[in-house]
Amino acid sequence: MLRVRPVHFTSRTDTWKQFLTVLGMAQTEDDGGWQVFDSASGRLALHGAEAGSGQDGRTVFAVEVGDVAEFARRTNDSAQEEATAPAELLTADHGEACRISAPDGFSFLADKAVHGAQCADADPALAVVAVWYTADPEAAVRTMLHIGARPRPVPDDDETADFTAKNGGVLLVRAASGPSRSGLGFEYGGPLEPLRERLAAAGIAAGITEEAFGSTLHVANPDAGSPSAPATVWISERRPMG
Repeated sequence: MLRVRPVHFTSRTDTWKQFLTVLGMAQTEDDGGWQVFDSASGRLALHGAEAGSGQDGRTVFAVEVGDVAEFARRTNDSAQEEATAPAELLTADHGEACRISAPDGFSFLADKAVHGAQCADADPALAVVAVWYTADPEAAVRTMLHIGARPRPVPDDDETADFTAKNGGVLLVRAASGPSRSGLGFEYGGPLEPLRERLAAAGIAAGITEEAFGSTLHVANPDAGSPSAPATVWISERRPMG
């Protein structure tokens, strides 16, 4: 199995909890400083951070798998033609995990899933999106294929790569200068205006912009003002699968 589950570090856990609940996510884990929210496709974990620290407002690219050892074996088997072994088993402070290391120096964890099925109470139109910004998108694409992510069609003139995970969530590779980094967003499989109205009714500011690839809802970031936080969180219209 493979599921998208980035980790977001924040000193404003309660504000994020309100935001994710209004979006239609359902909380499925709560261990004080570690909280997990399910969408219909993918999950997001919140991890407590000290206010004003370098971690505050930062998102870390991560996935969940069912069998960590089997996931590592399959990933390394897939990468054999490159004479690399990108998957390394380790014991993290939260348990069994696997670290995936990419040629651009970027790495991320595949953790063992605590529970399997997505929460049925979540908004069926919402998906969690993890973004990998890199100066070497070709190598990032190969890594996504090695871990079993499924390519999703993009327009012929689009210099991007989209993937979906078998058990939920979207993985995006985006070309960017400088060191590789992670990003967080959402996709919505329906009109964005009702979602904007739902957020506004809860006192959460949001606005819709029209872009070349479709509409995007930009929501005031609960971490706005923190060192690592962008001004907004984006929710884009889901791209057609065909």
